Amino acid sequence: MRRFSQRHSLVTLSDINITPLLDLAFVLLIIFVITTPLLEKSIDLNLPRAGQTEKQLDRRDIRVVEISNTGYYALDKKRLSLPQIISSLAEDFRSNPNMVVYIRADKDSRYDLVAQLLDGCQRNHITRYSLRTNPAP
Repeated sequence: MRRFSQRHSLVTLSDINITPLLDLAFVLLIIFVITTPLLEKSIDLNLPRAGQTEKQLDRRDIRVVEISNTGYYALDKKRLSLPQIISSLAEDFRSNPNMVVYIRADKDSRYDLVAQLLDGCQRNHITRYSLRTNPAP
């Protein structure tokens, strides 16, 4: 067994001290675990309260379009323009006719933003959509 207190001062240590490396790995893991749930939101929305909870659908059949009160659109948490969203929805609908569009619009957003999205969906024969709200208390 080697005694570190008796070694010469010019001898180099060939062993790697992994304790700081493990500390760094655990800190990064904790930061990742804490910040991952915060990445779920793409646009900060204040949904109106109405309706009730509904039955769950297959997640592969759902496309979520969010409309902010400032006029931004997001499709599945990616900010896009309205024509890009409509063309993407039309393409998804051609490959999956069971697709349902969830429309999450801020309660303070303009009605014409929602109407333009609905018009684009109807022009592409997408008739299954749901206007999302928070359940009433």
